[in-house]
Amino acid sequence: METRVAVMGIIVQDLQATEQLNAILHEYGTYVIGRMGIPYRQKNISILSVAVDAPQDVISAVAGKIGRLPGVSVKTAYAPAQS
Repeated sequence: METRVAVMGIIVQDLQATEQLNAILHEYGTYVIGRMGIPYRQKNISILSVAVDAPQDVISAVAGKIGRLPGVSVKTAYAPAQS
C-alpha cells in the first residue's frame, strides 16, 4: 500500500487530554517517524509535532481521533507525492 509522509501539528489546551492523546499516538506508533513535544508553561498549553509515514486513510484516522479530543486541535501538512 502506498504511504505518504506528513507532519501533524497538535496544540493541547486541556492538559487532561494528554493521556488519551498519548494512547492514540501509541496505537499508531508503527507509522510514527518521530515526535517532539514542547510544554509552553506561560500559556499553559503543549505543542507537539508528529512526523508520520502512513497510508492516507491511516493519517486521516489518526488526525480525526486526535481532533475529537476535548481541548486538542490538529492540522496535517503533507509532503509532495513522490513520482
